[in-house]
Amino acid sequence: MRDLQKKIIAYEQVAPKIDAKKEIRRSINFLKEYLLKNTGLKTYVLGISGGQDSTLTGKLAQMAISELRAETGDNEYQFIAVRLPYGVQKDASDAADAVAFQHADQDLIVNIKSAVDATVKSLEESGIEISDFNKGNIKARQRMIVQYAIAGANKGAVIGTDHAAENISGFFTKYGDGASDILPIFRLNKRQGKALLQELNCPKHLYQKAPTADLEEKRPALPDEQALGVSYDKIDDYLEGKELAKVDAERIEYLWTRSEHKRHLPITIFDDFYKKNN
Repeated sequence: MRDLQKKIIAYEQVAPKIDAKKEIRRSINFLKEYLLKNTGLKTYVLGISGGQDSTLTGKLAQMAISELRAETGDNEYQFIAVRLPYGVQKDASDAADAVAFQHADQDLIVNIKSAVDATVKSLEESGIEISDFNKGNIKARQRMIVQYAIAGANKGAVIGTDHAAENISGFFTKYGDGASDILPIFRLNKRQGKALLQELNCPKHLYQKAPTADLEEKRPALPDEQALGVSYDKIDDYLEGKELAKVDAERIEYLWTRSEHKRHLPITIFDDFYKKNN
C-alpha cells in the first residue's frame, strides 16, 4: 500500500469491511449523545437533496430523534428536513421520496433562488463578475445560511452529509455543504453508505441514481464522477486499502492534496498546515 494511501485512510477512518447494522447503531448513538451533552439543543436540521447522502443522514437523524423522545419523554426533540431548490428542482420527486422514507417530523421547502440571484446581482452591480462555478458555490452557501437560520429558531444543530469518499476529494463547498455541526456518516465510503440504506430498506432509486451536486447551470446535473475524473468505486477501493492502477491512485491523491485547505478550520501561524508550506 502507498504511504500516502495509509495516511489518508487513517485520517478518513475507513474500515475495509463494515457491519451495516452496527454502523447504523453507531451513528444513531452518536447523534443522540451530541444533543444530550449540549444543554438546550433539541433539534436537528438537514438539507435534503434526494440523493444518497442526505437520504441516509436524514434517516439516521430521525431514528435518533425518535429514540430520544421515547427515552426522555421530551417531545421538543425533532428532526426538520428542509428541501432547498434553486427555482424548479428537476429531481424534486426524489427529494420528496427521501423525506417520506425518513418520516421527518417537519418537512420544509425554502426556495433559495431569490436570495442567490439578489446576491449575484449586487456583486455584479459592484463590478464583480460571477462565474457559473462561483454562483454554484453561492447556492451551496445560501443553503447552509437557511439551515442555520432554521436551527437558530428551533434550538437546533445542523447535520452535515460529508463522508469519506467526498472528504478525500474535497468535493464539497467550503462553508457551504462543508459547514455543519456534526457529521454522522464520516468514516463511511460511498458503497458503505449504500449498504446502510439497503439495510434500512430505502427505496432503491434514491441510492442507485448517479450522484450529482447539480450546482452549475451551464453543466446541469453534472455527475460527480465526471467532475472528479475518477469513479466512486475506485475511490472506495482506495479507501479500503486496495491496490489501484497508478493513474487512478495519483488522481485521488492529487484531489486530496489540492483540497487540503477545505479540511481545516481557518489557518493561524501556529498550524502545521501553515508551517509546512513556509
